[in-house]
Amino acid sequence: MIFSSDNWAGATDAVMAALARHTSGFAPAYGVDPLSRSIEAKFNEVFEREVAVFLVSTGTAANSLALANYAKPGGAVFCHEESHIVVDECGAPEFTTGGNKLFGIAGEHGKINAASLAKALTAIPEGVVHHGQASAVSITQATEIGTLYTPSEIAAINEVAKSRGLPLHMDGARFANALVSLDISPAEMTWKQGVDVLSFGATKNGCWCAEAVVFFNPQDGAGFEYLRKRSAQLFSKSRFISAQFEGFFEDDNWLQTARHANAMARRLAEGLKAADGVDLPVWPQANEVFPIISRVKAAELQKAGAGFYEWPAEGLPEDRQMIRLVTSFATTTGMVDEFISLL
Repeated sequence: MIFSSDNWAGATDAVMAALARHTSGFAPAYGVDPLSRSIEAKFNEVFEREVAVFLVSTGTAANSLALANYAKPGGAVFCHEESHIVVDECGAPEFTTGGNKLFGIAGEHGKINAASLAKALTAIPEGVVHHGQASAVSITQATEIGTLYTPSEIAAINEVAKSRGLPLHMDGARFANALVSLDISPAEMTWKQGVDVLSFGATKNGCWCAEAVVFFNPQDGAGFEYLRKRSAQLFSKSRFISAQFEGFFEDDNWLQTARHANAMARRLAEGLKAADGVDLPVWPQANEVFPIISRVKAAELQKAGAGFYEWPAEGLPEDRQMIRLVTSFATTTGMVDEFISLL
């Protein structure tokens, strides 16, 4: 009954089989091997246009380097105040961008909106050296609270960003989960709504360590290889990141695993909804569920072997807490049903 994180799950059989296929023999190093070139072509196919793709090993690297590509002296990146880049990346975006600050914006259910972004941008007016420069806007899909931006919401945020000439970055650590939930194409969720650069996450969805920075305007990625190298993210044996993506994309495995994880989250939510003493302030739209339960019950569940984390929440009585339950490709109906039964 491990719901601590989709990072706790292993790798899928398809990913491990692909790694095994490419483990022997010799191949050029540093990403110029035929397999890596074929994965770059696969990204073009997935997004229905020519893109510039750079493989890295972690989501933090993908986010930080993507933002660093657009960094400015005295720069400010506008994002949700509880986004992963603000709360969970140990200052890596600020460090990698050379000190660009993260300008957190409040918003319900983990999302900013066009109006709140427009208001926030007034704090960094153009041409006032004392305030610095707006450098980028970043959104998270799915958000830290498991909600989703609709295509129209993304387009509206992009319109505000472009009014100031700012690139729109998407942190897609759970990109596939959002995609299958919205039931749209990768293109419709990204560049067709104005997204300029995507941190494409695969690790949470069945890879071992495989992420990608995807530029939808390839010219934006000119010189990015130097940022990646300087940040120690250019792997000598890059074919092993590419091999993971081969297994990931093969036979649409990445979509199937995301659908399964989302289905397990919905099963959890339905069980929680029917249980006494449980509140669900946000209905899951991807693979994360955030119920509010008593502290006594949370301790009992953990003692019985359930894995989960407490999630920060304001305004709750002292005897109650919000917890985060994350499902993955490895979550089974048995795990979900046992948890609900114990609850």
